[in-house]
Amino acid sequence: VQLQASGGGLVQSGGSFGLSCSCSASGQTFSNLLMAWFRQAPGKEREFVASIRWREGSTTYGDSVKGRFIISRDYAKNTVFLQMNSLKPEDTAVYYCAARTGRTIYSGSRYYPYWGQGTLVTVSS
Repeated sequence: VQLQASGGGLVQSGGSFGLSCSCSASGQTFSNLLMAWFRQAPGKEREFVASIRWREGSTTYGDSVKGRFIISRDYAKNTVFLQMNSLKPEDTAVYYCAARTGRTIYSGSRYYPYWGQGTLVTVSS
């Protein structure tokens, strides 16, 4: 499984921003994939943001982003998106897409063996 994240940049507080993560994997692997977004702010541990089961599209969100962020996937483009709304300065972080096989959702980053490179999102106050 290979992941490629893109879309980082600078946005003002209260604004919206979108990230994408393209994924390449075998067809059989795709059907059993769970995709996730994590983030890591300077001096802090990597934090679970959201996840989506590739096959049925069910989603889960971390408490800090619930109601503001939306994770989605595009079957045809093998891409996962993270739409971030009502952004706050504390959302500033390097955002990573990650993946694991299986249905269980874990918030710990150690359970995800596949990672894309990080992309920096900076929210100015």
